[in-house]
Amino acid sequence: MEDYVYVLDYLPKGRGDLSLHKKHPTVYGIGENQFTLLELVPKNDMSFNIGDRIYVGKDSNKRKKITKIKGRVNYEDLTATAHGEMPYVILDMVHDKMDRFIKFFNESPAISTRFHVLELLPGLGKKMMHDILDERRKKPFTAFEEMCNRIDFLRAPDKLIAKRIELELTDPNQKYRIFTRPPVSKSHY
Repeated sequence: MEDYVYVLDYLPKGRGDLSLHKKHPTVYGIGENQFTLLELVPKNDMSFNIGDRIYVGKDSNKRKKITKIKGRVNYEDLTATAHGEMPYVILDMVHDKMDRFIKFFNESPAISTRFHVLELLPGLGKKMMHDILDERRKKPFTAFEEMCNRIDFLRAPDKLIAKRIELELTDPNQKYRIFTRPPVSKSHY
């Protein structure tokens, strides 16, 4: 369960592709912990900006802007605006939770004797993986910038994480899911 969601898109008049009696204001968001894609029903007279962090947890006293969570959705169910904004919102989320992702770089395990979780990050090959492993043995990382300073040719580890999250959300056939939940099966609709 996600307690906080970042807004990907807000449709005050509902989706344009639905019939009039099915239209209702809709917020599409991405969960803070498992990057769950959600369709939300906002409370009346609320407004939202893309990237807003809003509470959607069980405590009704804290839930000021959302009436209910309509349900999980898959990437293809999102609007074009949500698709376009998602990479930027994910990168902001990675920055907001930097400690979580630094811990990932410090503690990520091998998947097998020949394959490491770090190799799942788009653009990170075996040499860079070995450099990261060597450096983290010497001393744990504390920030993205520090990682770049300690490892030659490593640029933007935050963007590597964000790209992996985006890949897991956009490609339902990913074998390994480091950060996200599997997509919703269509039988849930």
